Amino acid sequence: MPALIKVLALSAMTLAVSGQALAADKDAPAAELAKRLEGRVAGPPVDCINLPQAQGTRVYDRTAIVYDFGTTIYVNYPRGGASSLNSDDILLTKTYTTQLCKMDIVRMLDRTGHFPKSFVSLGPFIPYKRPTAGK
Repeated sequence: MPALIKVLALSAMTLAVSGQALAADKDAPAAELAKRLEGRVAGPPVDCINLPQAQGTRVYDRTAIVYDFGTTIYVNYPRGGASSLNSDDILLTKTYTTQLCKMDIVRMLDRTGHFPKSFVSLGPFIPYKRPTAGK
């Protein structure tokens, strides 16, 4: 019987540590995004960005999509479907103009099988710039 108690106690401790690791892992994308935004100042949100000028895009799991325009990065916190954002997936963006706007839909495709997985409905784009010297 004492051996059973030791096993149960060890199992409980293992589950507690695993739970803490999972919680920390869940917060990791938001922490990575905060680190990316360090030293930058948010400007007023804009409804659209000119997609062909974007130099890159990065997905932060379950958090946001960042569009890199060099000196300015635009962060989009989707209005719907953000929980399905996964950096391992491919973003499929279909636009009818050069503009990507809030309320546009971005589809997520599985990277290996290229099958549709989910979609997100975009929110406004928040520009972040580094402050200029002397201001």
